[in-house]
Amino acid sequence: MLKRLLVLLPVLLLGLFSCRRERTSGQVVKDADYKKAEALIYTRSDSAFYYFNRYIAGSKDSLQIAMAYNRMAMIQSEAGDYFGSHETLLTSLRYLHENRRRDWSCLSSDYNELGVSNVNLKNYDAALGYYDQAIKYAEAKEYRLIFLNNKALVYQKKKAYAQALAIYRTVLPQTAPNSIEYARVLSNMARTEWLQNPAYPALPALMKALQIRRARQDLWGQNASFAHLSDFYGRTNPDSAFRYAAAMYAVASRLNSPDDRLEALEKQIRMAPAGTAKSYFNRYRSLADSLQDARAAAKNQFALIRYDAERNKTDNLRLQKENSEKKYQIVKQYILLGAVLLLLVGAVLWYRNAMRASQLRTSKKVHDVVANGLYRMMSAVENRLQVDREELLDQMEVLYEQSRDISYDLPRPAAGEMDRRIEQLLLSFGTSGTKVAIVGNDASFWKNVGAKACGELEQVLQELMVNMKKHSGAKAVVIRFEIRGSMRCIDYRDDGMGCREDLSWGNGLTNTGNRMKAIKGTFIFEAKPAGGLHVQLLFPVTNQISNV
Repeated sequence: MLKRLLVLLPVLLLGLFSCRRERTSGQVVKDADYKKAEALIYTRSDSAFYYFNRYIAGSKDSLQIAMAYNRMAMIQSEAGDYFGSHETLLTSLRYLHENRRRDWSCLSSDYNELGVSNVNLKNYDAALGYYDQAIKYAEAKEYRLIFLNNKALVYQKKKAYAQALAIYRTVLPQTAPNSIEYARVLSNMARTEWLQNPAYPALPALMKALQIRRARQDLWGQNASFAHLSDFYGRTNPDSAFRYAAAMYAVASRLNSPDDRLEALEKQIRMAPAGTAKSYFNRYRSLADSLQDARAAAKNQFALIRYDAERNKTDNLRLQKENSEKKYQIVKQYILLGAVLLLLVGAVLWYRNAMRASQLRTSKKVHDVVANGLYRMMSAVENRLQVDREELLDQMEVLYEQSRDISYDLPRPAAGEMDRRIEQLLLSFGTSGTKVAIVGNDASFWKNVGAKACGELEQVLQELMVNMKKHSGAKAVVIRFEIRGSMRCIDYRDDGMGCREDLSWGNGLTNTGNRMKAIKGTFIFEAKPAGGLHVQLLFPVTNQISNV
C-alpha cells in the first residue's frame, strides 16, 4: 500500500511525457516496438519489458531511449526488483542532460522513481535527495505537489512528523478540493498528526478522505483509507479495526495487489477474534510463498531479456565487422573473429557461473533462514497452547521482508540478549512428546562472543532443532553450553533414531559446517546407528571474532 502511495501514477506520467515531446520536437513517429510495449505495460509487463528493451537496441534518439529505460524501471519496481530498477534508472539518466529542457520531464520521473526504489530499500535519506531532484525538474504544478507528498511520506517513515506536516500544510491548500489528490494529502496528513499525537482526533479527516475516494471510484485511494482506519482503530476498537482490514483485503484483491493483501492479512491476524488467527496466518503464509516465487521468476526473466539483448547486439556487431573486413587480409580477419568468439565464450561462461553462484546463495538463504524460520513458527503455532501473538507477528514481518527480497539480511543479534533468544529458539521446538533441556545458557557464556558468531550459531542451532523435529523422533533433547578457557562449546544430544554411518551431507549439514568455519570453529558430528545423535560445536572467543 505504501509503495502505491509513493509511485507516480503511470497514466499521469504518460500524459506528462506526451506533452513534453509534442511541445519540443513536434509529432513523433513512435517505433512499432515502443507502441507494442506501451500497449502491454498494464496487462503483460514481461512482454512490455521485452519490447522496450528491443526498442532501445535499435533507437538513436537519446530521449526516447531514456524514456524506455524509465518504463522498464517501473516494471521492475512493480515486480519487487528494486535493485534492478535502481540500476535501470541510472542508465536512463546517462541519456539525459540537465541543460536540455526537453529532457526535464524524464529527469523528473527518473528521480521520482529512484526515490521510490530507495524507500522500498529503506534508504530514506537517499530517497529525500532524489525527491528534491524530481521537484527541481518538475515543470507542472500538479507533479511538484505529488513529489512533495512523496517526500512527506518519507519523513513520516523516518518519524520526522514535524517536517512531514510542514509539507502537507503547504500542499493541501494548493490541491483542488474533493479531488483524488486532495483526499490523498488529507488522509496522509491526518495519519501523520495521529502518529505524532495518538490523542489527535484524526477520524473526521480520515472519513472525509474515504468519502471523496468512494465518490471518485478511486480504488487505490480506498485501499489506503481502509489501511489508515484499521490502524487508527487498532488501539481502541479491535472490531472496527478488523472490519476495515477486511475491507482493505477485498479492495486489494480487486486490484490484484499481493503486497496490500499481505498487509491486510497481517492486520486481520492482529485483530482477529480468538481461535481464528491461525486461518488468517495460513492464508498469509500461502500468499507470501506465492509472491516470493513470482518475484524470483520475474527478476530472472528481466535478467534473461537483458542478457539476450546484449548477446544479440554483440552478435550483430560481430557480423557487421566481419562483412566490413572481408576486403582486408584474411589473417587479420581470423584473428579478429577469434578474439570476438573468445569474448563471447568468456561472457557466456561468466554469466553461467554468476547465475549458478547466485542460485546457490539464494538456496542457502531460503533453507537456513526463511524455510527453517517458517518451520519454527509453524511448530510454535501447532504445539503451544498459548502463542505470543506480538512475537509471532514480529517474526512474520521479518519473513515477509525476506520473501520480498531474499537478499534482505536480518539485523545481527546483540550478545547481551543471546541467552534469551537462544532459550526461546530451543524451547519453541518442545512438545508434550519431546522434552528440551538447556544447561549453561546464561549471559556469561555469550560474553565477548561477536555479533557475527551469535548470528551464525543461532542459525546452526535452528538447523539442528529443525532436523530433530523432522527426522529423529527424539523424546529428549539436551543442549549444554560450556566455557572452556578461551573456547566455547555447545554440546547437543538427543535420543532419536540416529543416522546411518554412510549418511550423505545435504544442504543443511553442509551449510552448518560452512557457518562454523566462518567463525573459526569446528563441527563434530557423531551419528549413532543404534540410536541417538551427538553434535559438538566448538569455537574460539577472540578479539577478531568478537568484533566481526
